[in-house]
Amino acid sequence: MISIDLNRCKACGLCVSVCPKKALSLDASLPARYGSGAVKLTGECVECGSCYEVCPDIAITIKSGEADL
Repeated sequence: MISIDLNRCKACGLCVSVCPKKALSLDASLPARYGSGAVKLTGECVECGSCYEVCPDIAITIKSGEADL
């Protein structure tokens, strides 16, 4: 499962564009630190790590079993 840190997310949308399952979306109504909204999980995450790898703000973490990415 992914976790999105609203204090780091700048809603750049890179993670949304690389998600193979279209499980992420931008939500302008989220109370994010930078005021432009943030990304939220809206579908089924398959924990592929694409969003984690592309995020320039290190706002996404993935919890898979015992290990965190």
